[in-house]
Amino acid sequence: MSWAPTPPPTPHAVSRLRAERLARSAKPFLARGGPKGERCAGCRLVPSHCICALRPAVPTRAGMCLLMADIEPLKPSNTGWLIADVVADTYAFGWARTEVQPGLLALLADPAWQPVVVFPGEFVTPERVVHDLAVPRAGAEPASAKRPLFILLDATWPEARKMFRKSPYLDRFPVLSLAPEQISRYQLRRSRRDDHFCTSEVASLCLELAGEAQAAQVLDAYLDVFTRHYLQSKHQLPVAADDPTHLRLQAVAQRSG
Repeated sequence: MSWAPTPPPTPHAVSRLRAERLARSAKPFLARGGPKGERCAGCRLVPSHCICALRPAVPTRAGMCLLMADIEPLKPSNTGWLIADVVADTYAFGWARTEVQPGLLALLADPAWQPVVVFPGEFVTPERVVHDLAVPRAGAEPASAKRPLFILLDATWPEARKMFRKSPYLDRFPVLSLAPEQISRYQLRRSRRDDHFCTSEVASLCLELAGEAQAAQVLDAYLDVFTRHYLQSKHQLPVAADDPTHLRLQAVAQRSG
């Protein structure tokens, strides 16, 4: 079947960052796929495999702050976009070694949030590392408690390590070191290490840790649907709305409604 595209949803933080990055480009960024490289503005897939109509919305208490390497917002395979689709309080900033965006510093200083950097503990001094949240979890906190803000470095692994080392404004925050048992299922770009996860997978694990199990399941299922559409479009194959991947997203999204 041919997947009918829908009007793109309201731009979110990552899509706005992508537009800003494109505006600064000296030459057009050309992503392969579709007639003349056409891609949906709302999901970055070729129009025949658009998933805008499947975009779920789940209320969350936790927020996400994406620090994105220079061309990461431009990549159709980037999964930080999926986080912004699902989690309304997602913020996205381009990373640069020599400057910090004022909006990022203002967000990190906002007393409503408890920022925590998500990064492997093996690269951090032990006194900064936490394996659980020091902030109250959803459903068990007074209204005045700070909300968790997960800072995710959205980049390749070598880029993320450089970003972590060269971002002194993050040094005052605890580092959440995740130790998940499962192996990454992400199929679009692979790390040399099986314990490295794509950004969307990391966000799902963070939501689970914050007590946001429903949102974690929705984001996890949404990643599978995105991956399915992406790979099918790459091989010029149709997608079916009633396959197990789509049915799972439909089921978990309905439970969150």
